[in-house]
Amino acid sequence: MIKWMTSGESHGQALTAIIEGLPSNLKIDVEEINKYLALRQSGYGRGARQKIETDKVQILSGVRNCLTLGSPVCLMVENKDYKNWEEYMSPYGADVTMRRLTRVRPGHADLSGVLKYDQTDARNILERASARETAVRVAAGTVARMFLRALGIEVCGYVRSVAGITDDREYTAAQLKDVKNSELFMPDPDLCEQAKKRIDEIKENKDTAGGIVEIRVNGLKSGFGSCMSYGEKLDGHLAGAVMGIQAIKGVEIGLGFEAARRLGSEVHDEIFFENGKFVRKTNRAGGIEGGMSNGEEIVLRAAMKPIPTLMRGLNTVNFDTGEACRAATERSDVCAICACEIVVESTVCFVLAQKVQERLGGDNMREIIERYQKL
Repeated sequence: MIKWMTSGESHGQALTAIIEGLPSNLKIDVEEINKYLALRQSGYGRGARQKIETDKVQILSGVRNCLTLGSPVCLMVENKDYKNWEEYMSPYGADVTMRRLTRVRPGHADLSGVLKYDQTDARNILERASARETAVRVAAGTVARMFLRALGIEVCGYVRSVAGITDDREYTAAQLKDVKNSELFMPDPDLCEQAKKRIDEIKENKDTAGGIVEIRVNGLKSGFGSCMSYGEKLDGHLAGAVMGIQAIKGVEIGLGFEAARRLGSEVHDEIFFENGKFVRKTNRAGGIEGGMSNGEEIVLRAAMKPIPTLMRGLNTVNFDTGEACRAATERSDVCAICACEIVVESTVCFVLAQKVQERLGGDNMREIIERYQKL
């Protein structure tokens, strides 16, 4: 089974990911990985750090001549800002008294992490809890995207809502082809301009904004996941992985929570048999029934909360003294919904790659492609 793990801190030397279980002879396009890294850094409302970091991936192992070997693949994304933080972050001896953080931020991992890991400096928590880690997650997810594409499975997405400006229209995957050219990954240019103005207002008030992203998966055949074991349900794996992304507070598939407000006849997709195939003329289930893909387009939405680092600071407590104070401020984004969309896409790609490889097995891409075509 394909597995991955990441390591690294926000202001450490680098972020790394190790991917284990990839088959051999998967073609790796470094420029595509770098394209998605750049998209993760894009979007209206981003902060100053995106001007410091220009993320590029380095492949340290597992790939030769642009093809995977079947051995673990190690990816690295350098933190260029480390040169400004080395004396405070060096693993070989650092001045831990400087840049110490005790004014914990509401909504962040600061206080809970300090208590759990017996720390006296919230920096030892926030450095890992930071969404900076998602850079290398995107790199690994793009490798998974290449695996899926070799089988004819495509993943795309867009921003459905940001800062309270919502696009309720339904789009086909074809209509979303160029959505990443939008400053907020929104298909409707008028709504995009409204959202940009709203983000400007929020920035002026030293506040932050969240939003909702929608991901579409096309080309995944039926039967991935399981109804036999609760731990193997495809929607359970997708929801769990997406909820593991920083700032995500909710996930829904298909109608999601709207299904609870409708009658059964308005929710379930009726089944027909036409031209030798089972077909559904609606897709309210979002491509997953009984924990398994049903061959229809998978539709997943994720809700991102506003970033918890506000430039005006919220009321909190200094955990050293117990005194009331304003929360610490770090260099931060006003809105990172575009980054969120790319991270969610990448995470979905990785879960699907795991599920495909889990069912089909195979040590090389030729075997896996042949097995998928026979389904």
